[in-house]
Amino acid sequence: MTALRVVIDTNLVVSALVFGGNIARLRLAWQADRFIPLASKATITELIRVLTYPKFKLTQTEQEDLLSDYLPFCETVVMPEILPVIPKCRDLYDEPFLVLALAGNADYLVTGDRDLLNLVDHFSCPIVTAEAFFKVIKS
Repeated sequence: MTALRVVIDTNLVVSALVFGGNIARLRLAWQADRFIPLASKATITELIRVLTYPKFKLTQTEQEDLLSDYLPFCETVVMPEILPVIPKCRDLYDEPFLVLALAGNADYLVTGDRDLLNLVDHFSCPIVTAEAFFKVIKS
């Protein structure tokens, strides 16, 4: 069976890396090669930016350690010169995830973001919550 190609939004990646809990199952699944996380220059840049937020109180070393628990498992997708057409999105920060899902031939886009979840009927790649995705990788 071919591994699933999956785009995970930044909030879920950060939750899986920093907070643990139920969402930490995502981290365990990518570390166990249950799926291939997809990343792009834009999504990696956002992840790095978010990890520097003061509310997380992460040192530079801690940020690097967290990135090293994620990025080596990712397949980095180089964006084509002509980007795929995506549905109109309210939040501009969500657009790179939609573009990545199409350019990377993702099987799923996993998110908790309402704006992205609202696009489920207007996007060719399935957009699912983490809970729905856990059911997919469990089966």
